[in-house]
Order: sequence, then C-alpha cells, then structure tokens
Amino acid sequence: MPVNRNALIRYKTIDACLRNRRRRWTLANLIDKVSEALYDYEGMEKGISRRTIQADIQMMRSDKLGYNAPIIIVEKKYYTYEDPGYSITNIPLSEHDLTRMTEAVEVLKQFRGFSHFQHLNDVVQKLEGHVYASSHNQRTVVDFEKNEHLRGLSYLGMIYDAIVREQTLLVKYQSFRAKSASEMHLHAWWLKEFKNRWFVVGTKNATAGIITLALDRIEELKIDETETYRPNLDGHTPEDYYQHAIGPTVARVRPQRVTILVTPEHAPYVLTKPLHHSQQVVSEGTEGTVVTIMVEHNFELEREILGFADGMKVLGPEKLRRAIQWKLRRAADIYDTEN
Repeated sequence: MPVNRNALIRYKTIDACLRNRRRRWTLANLIDKVSEALYDYEGMEKGISRRTIQADIQMMRSDKLGYNAPIIIVEKKYYTYEDPGYSITNIPLSEHDLTRMTEAVEVLKQFRGFSHFQHLNDVVQKLEGHVYASSHNQRTVVDFEKNEHLRGLSYLGMIYDAIVREQTLLVKYQSFRAKSASEMHLHAWWLKEFKNRWFVVGTKNATAGIITLALDRIEELKIDETETYRPNLDGHTPEDYYQHAIGPTVARVRPQRVTILVTPEHAPYVLTKPLHHSQQVVSEGTEGTVVTIMVEHNFELEREILGFADGMKVLGPEKLRRAIQWKLRRAADIYDTEN
C-alpha cells in the first residue's frame, strides 16, 4: 500500500509526540503538532482534520504498514505508547522493503564508473552494507563515521527541500559567540558536511555576503512564504567556493602557500590522506617530509595542524607559524598548571 509524503510526515510527527512522555497528548494536541509540521515542511496552511488524525492512529496501530504501534488511551483522553521504548523508526524492514531496496542499490551500483556520480560512491556503499546486513540478518560489516546525537540533524530535510523548491527560511540562530539568539531570513544555496557536522550556506536578509550556519546552532526553523527567495544568481558552486579552504569556513581572502615539516612518524598519514587537494611534496629526509598546500588561513586549518601536535612544524607563513606556536605553548601551560 503506497504511502504519500504528507502521510509519512503525519506518522513521524505523531510518533515523535508519543515518544515524548514528558507531556500528555490529547487528540487536539496531536492535531496542532501535525498541522505545524505540515506547514513547516509542505507550506500547508489549511491544517488537518480530526478524522484524518484518528485514521492515522488506526493505520499506525495496524499491520498494514508493519508498524503495529502499541498506541493506547489513558484516562479516556491522553494518547501514548504502551511500550516506552517503541518508535515506528525502530521497526525492522519487511521482506518486500528489502527486495525493493536491494533492487535500488543494484541500479545505483551501475553508476559507480561514471565520473558524474563518483560523489555517490560512499552513499551507495552505505546502502549496500545496511541492506545486505538486514537481508541476511547479521550486523553490518562496514562501520561509517556517524554522530547520531548531533543537534540539528532533524533540520536537514526541511533545508534540502527549501533549496530545491527555492523557498526562504526563517531561522532562529545563536552562534557560540553570541549571547542570545537572533532571527534572520535565510536564502539557502547548498548543504555542507565536514567531519560529520552539517552546515547550510547562502545569504541572509537583504545582504549580499555569503554566510555559513551550523545546523547544531539552529534553535527554530520554518518556511516563510511571504519572503521572496534570492537565488544563487552569481553561480557560486561548492567546488569553487571551497577551492582554497579546509573545512566550511571561507574568509574569501588570498590563499597562501603553507609549508609544513611532517615528522617521519606522521608523514605516511599525510601522504596517504593529504591535508588539501593542493598538497605537494617538496622534500623528504631524515628529519621528515616537507609539504606545501595553497589555502586560506582559517580556523579549520589551525585545528588540522594542531591535531598532529608534535608531528608537524609550520615553516611558513610566519603569521600561521606564530599562531600555532602560541596555542601549543598555551596548551603546555595548562598542563603545567597544578589544580
């Protein structure tokens, strides 16, 4: 039985409500929450009827979608899950679902050799591993980096849809440096992932400058149909935008040639996984390997170098060398201080 997009949004919203046991949920409460979700995700202003939510609850209780949700009514008024640990997202895939997903993976695997689809290789590999493990009732043999508790991941779907549909987002955002949150209209252009954290890139309000917002600092997010979307008319692409940057922070300043001495112990790691696509080997000797990269001086560059601790020494430029030296000395002072 096919399930449309709106129905899935309703089921997931009801599921999220019933899993929140810190609150008691009446039918009216569920109707309000589902209406809010449909407005946020689909721009539906009409709301949802009482009959529709009641039908959704019955569908979730049934075996038609494989949910068999243990939804009960307490005190003839409040809806909840009888099993506190239940969620529709925890149910195993059916044999039919696994067959369809296996077929989809097989189709996607055919595109691995095409340059246009090289960026999908990791996605296909993840799907292949999970589908195989599920269909053979065993654990997956490939464990990818993940952070399931990272804040903001729930906003990915809405932001993606807003980019595709060219819709303006109303964002309540508080950076790590800000004392309080502020609201802005965000015209999102693309999503960026770096070290398992997600960022959205675009412009805000009426300004022309490009901004980057971390999803884990977003407090509230919704579509604002009253605000005209400002598309990416200058044709900025992630490839060009991040050409001289490590990580999501782009200062748009002239890139510099950074020269680094890597100790023999750490050189194999840097040679097999370059710090940046511009990396070149200048020399190799008993003291280590000297490499250069052409990048902007940003926060992520410093963090990357500091992550190697005594395994790296910045030879130039002098400003970066002094910055790394100061931070390493400060770190040493912290360890030298007795508490």
